[in-house]
Amino acid sequence: MLGYLLRRVLAAIPVMGVVALFVFLLLRITPGDPAAILAGDNATPERLERIRTSLGLNEPLYIQFFTWIGKLLHGDLGVSLISNVPVLKMIGQRVEPSISIALSTIILSIAIAVPLGVIAAWKQGTWIDRFVMGLSVVGFSVPVFVIGYVLIQFFAIDLRWLPVQGFKSISAGFWPFLERIILPTVTLSFIYVALIARMTRAAMLDVLGEDYVRTARAKGIGETSVLLRHALRNAAVPVITVIGTGFALLISGVVVTESVFNLPGIGRLTVDSRRSRSPRRFGRGSDSSRRARSSPPPPFVLRW
Repeated sequence: MLGYLLRRVLAAIPVMGVVALFVFLLLRITPGDPAAILAGDNATPERLERIRTSLGLNEPLYIQFFTWIGKLLHGDLGVSLISNVPVLKMIGQRVEPSISIALSTIILSIAIAVPLGVIAAWKQGTWIDRFVMGLSVVGFSVPVFVIGYVLIQFFAIDLRWLPVQGFKSISAGFWPFLERIILPTVTLSFIYVALIARMTRAAMLDVLGEDYVRTARAKGIGETSVLLRHALRNAAVPVITVIGTGFALLISGVVVTESVFNLPGIGRLTVDSRRSRSPRRFGRGSDSSRRARSSPPPPFVLRW
């Protein structure tokens, strides 16, 4: 077992290297010039050149990559060019809303999707099964921001039951914290309920046809015990796998959800950071604006 885990860890190292290279190159081709952002609209070419030299933007690409990797491995994420605050500190300030939404989304999705999948498999071919599958299709098809705006219109604007946006830390009280994550959690849960329910149904259908399930029923064991103790327990492996994979989908979902509900989390920080790189921040006719558009994009926006 230990050898297997060691092999899996070693096999993940090349994958992480490829991902790091992809992220670096993605940042490299992203529009925007940090030197022009720091220098302002009236910067001279000499000042832009000094800033690029201090940031290491004039170094060869491979040197920039290994410098970035070395700093990253030491936990140094650099300093924000816009706020002049260490990036790690900025992430620490924004991590609570994102973690709160992610955990509440996973908990709510599992609590709803697993029973729906079990019932759909048990009642295969009935209207219950078709309803659950139809709900899964809707969850996969409708964009997250559309669901968010519909919930805001109905529960926040029309009924005035919940606040439209904002976040309160749990230290400010449990109810203020809870009422501000209900709508984002429900919005983000739609796609995960659809995903987990479909996988639970498929896994349960495979297990319900096995001989040990028929044997348990032949012994007179109750249907609830058959479903939960015999079928669901053996069908849990693919379900747990897809739940773990669902965390990866939270990356894109949290970005959209935090933007819709104006939550100060990691997703909103990502959007704000991307906007700060845009050349549109400069005047249309200014020299630095034209230089920002014509100059090659930098490898990163952080100051090391």
